[in-house]
Amino acid sequence: MAELLSTAKRWIDLDPDPSTRTELTELLGDAEGGDQVAYDTLERLFAGRLAFGTAGLRAELGPGPLRMNRLVVRQTAAGLLKYATAKLDEAHGKIDNPHDVEGAKAHRIVIGYDARYQSDEFAFETAEIFRDAGWEVHLFDRPGPTPLLARQVLVTDAEVGVMVTASHNPPQDNGYKVYLGGELSRYLEPDGLGVGAQIVSPVDQQIAATIAEVVSADFAAESPTPEALPSPEVPTPAGVQWISQQARDSYQREALELLDPENYPHRGITVVYTAMHGVGGAAVTDLLYAGGFADVFPVAEQFEPDPAFPTADFPNPEEAGALDLALKAAAEHNADLVLANDPDADRLSAAVYDDDAGSWRQLSGDEIGALLGRHILERGPLRDGWQTSPSDTSPTIGNSVVSSRLLGKLAAGRGIIHEETLTGFKWLARVPNIIFGYEEAIGFDVDPVHVRDKDGVSAALIFSELIADLKAKGKTAISALDEIAAEAGVHVTGQVTIRVDDLSQLGEVTAALRQSPPAEIAGDPVVEALDLKQDPLPGKEFTEAKSTDALIYLTAGGHRVIVRPSGTEPKVKCYLEAVAQPASEAPSAVAAAGQEAETVLAALRSSMEQILGAHG
Repeated sequence: MAELLSTAKRWIDLDPDPSTRTELTELLGDAEGGDQVAYDTLERLFAGRLAFGTAGLRAELGPGPLRMNRLVVRQTAAGLLKYATAKLDEAHGKIDNPHDVEGAKAHRIVIGYDARYQSDEFAFETAEIFRDAGWEVHLFDRPGPTPLLARQVLVTDAEVGVMVTASHNPPQDNGYKVYLGGELSRYLEPDGLGVGAQIVSPVDQQIAATIAEVVSADFAAESPTPEALPSPEVPTPAGVQWISQQARDSYQREALELLDPENYPHRGITVVYTAMHGVGGAAVTDLLYAGGFADVFPVAEQFEPDPAFPTADFPNPEEAGALDLALKAAAEHNADLVLANDPDADRLSAAVYDDDAGSWRQLSGDEIGALLGRHILERGPLRDGWQTSPSDTSPTIGNSVVSSRLLGKLAAGRGIIHEETLTGFKWLARVPNIIFGYEEAIGFDVDPVHVRDKDGVSAALIFSELIADLKAKGKTAISALDEIAAEAGVHVTGQVTIRVDDLSQLGEVTAALRQSPPAEIAGDPVVEALDLKQDPLPGKEFTEAKSTDALIYLTAGGHRVIVRPSGTEPKVKCYLEAVAQPASEAPSAVAAAGQEAETVLAALRSSMEQILGAHG
């Protein structure tokens, strides 16, 4: 008890935020006075520390080391600075380092942030720490989309990029993403494939260890109490270079270059768009207007950034009911297409009208990925500069392993290289010569040359081009999906989700499956099982850096089940894919195969709910 109370007292001394400081002070006083509830609350708040991983940090706002707050961010930024500086010193010390900097030169960090609670404060805290260490700090002048930050890391050839965002998490959450670039990335990954991308293992573990050193020093007995008094606001930092409208305009010009007005000139569609109370509103609508799409109708109630997300308890376009306002507007405007971003605009969802069903249908990430993938396979690379090696002139498209296998079949049928990667755009960004990549969780990258991450803004533009072209040809997204099924087979996907009480329990379900793996799923024998903690993806080599907690089961019928813990939320995800081959290309045959696959998918879902329930 004494150690917990002592740790809480030291945290209060270090905490620069009067709000969280006051909350902890009151809890501490009550706990010292014998209040068991207050003591139990303190114990939960100090039961560990937020784990820094390849996705950075993400958690609920609040006091203590297991929440997102200004002290956690200060310590994280200080650890990131210490790590980056040490690695750059290593690079300079190697005489054979081809990227060694001659003479004195400030290293660069680019910092962006969304419109969530305290995002600007966390960005400003980070800026001050790097500025005080002599780094050249480039800071966005207002909240903006994550893909603009990812692009700016490349534009400035910055060593570090930080984006403060919790993406599509609930309103009370925030987070901290880290990208590496410039000299630092090229030193750590000499092939250059990681420049401008989010970090991968073991870099995350090394940064986490350095953060732990900073925290240990802060809590050392001989460490002095900070002289700075708590401040209710983080002042706008001085001595930084502001990233302004010029960068946003440059992003738009580059995105417009992706269009092909000569071969795909049509713009005659009506689009309804929702920003989901996030930061994508102006970026997407301005881009669509500039691209020639005149009939774009934003959902007014969700257009302006609002950290409370008043019309969306869970601001994820994939959540049931999230598109209700957009679909209502689509009916009012007789729209052809509904587009939706998540709050930081790195992901894109879409809905189209299904004439046969007589209702709107939200497309899955795999369906959007197949449509965009085929579009880009037919168009070819959307811009030059995609070759990662001058001698290699073969473009590649890719998707994560938890996404459908359909895109791979489309690529094979056209003689185009297809890569399947581990989950996370950090891996897709590192695929040589990639011209398009996607993840089933509505993440798409149509311009890997300029954004080494998923980008829901430019993807919205190219998907609109695709839908307008289909309409001009008398087709729809639904009929296009039927064409794809006739060519490569029906692939229907779905998920089973098991929620746990906290992140520490995530590995228990997969651990139990390793002890007792299923011999069959829905009566279909499992003919192959892969454990990505020790097995490579097919055709790949296994390395510790690519070890991940995921299990893959392939059945005799050609169906697939993947089980993995979420990287950012307290839940275990089970990805299902059922396949069926149409007897012919006739619409009736495709429809029959679709029904067959849906039946199998339902059986897979029921079976995995039972299996996971037994292990959960």
